[in-house]
Amino acid sequence: MFRCHGFYRDTPQVWSAPSDPLELLFPGEEPLQPRAGFPPGVSGKPSLLTPQGPVVASGQSLTLQCRSDVGYDRFALSQEGRQALPQHPGRQPQAGLSQADFPLGPVTNTHAGRYRCYGGHNLSSEWSAPSDPLDILVAGWFPDTPSLSVQPGPVVASGENVTLLCQSGSTKETFLLSKEGAARPPLRLRSKYRGGHLQAKFSMSPVTSAHNGTYRCYSSLSSNPYLLSHASDTEPRRRARVSPTPHSHPHFTILMSR
Repeated sequence: MFRCHGFYRDTPQVWSAPSDPLELLFPGEEPLQPRAGFPPGVSGKPSLLTPQGPVVASGQSLTLQCRSDVGYDRFALSQEGRQALPQHPGRQPQAGLSQADFPLGPVTNTHAGRYRCYGGHNLSSEWSAPSDPLDILVAGWFPDTPSLSVQPGPVVASGENVTLLCQSGSTKETFLLSKEGAARPPLRLRSKYRGGHLQAKFSMSPVTSAHNGTYRCYSSLSSNPYLLSHASDTEPRRRARVSPTPHSHPHFTILMSR
């Protein structure tokens, strides 16, 4: 916590009243020390998540939530490579938890990047250890739209192997496969040149009920991995979907429009 004072040159021994306090946070470093004395089983490190998932289309709204099992009074959010660190008061959505929401949006390319959050108490200048990083990927920044297809076919038995093939005519070095509603980051593969297209093959081996869902693929540049192309297709009838077949429980259908 810092304050400054002023004085006149002819009376250097007389200082003004102090300024309002200024608290400095340093993202990407470790001056924010965790507080000691947490009860057994309670972690001082908050968690950072987003209800929208890690991939957000340009122009959409985005909210990051910092949560903790410690009753913090305030939370701070940091974005890697940026100086501004907004702080929000904590609230208690339920007993034993504290949380702050950080609305961001409408989303632009400046929101793409790696985020962390911290928890703190009003009567202390100390902050918790940082949360695990959360990568926010902004889709629609590049104009290309990859295609997504399934191999070997739309119907597979439980335990068989399936490959989702992402292709593009652009020169992006990386393809990403995202599952709708999944909190985990998308899968990333380096693109390979085959048959006049850059492509990547994402294998599901073996297929289980855990693969149920709707999938999209994106392309990106290795120089800026947080900015993505448009999704492979934005029409619901043309997204890749893995689901159990209604007639045979141990089988799955991958629905793809042709």
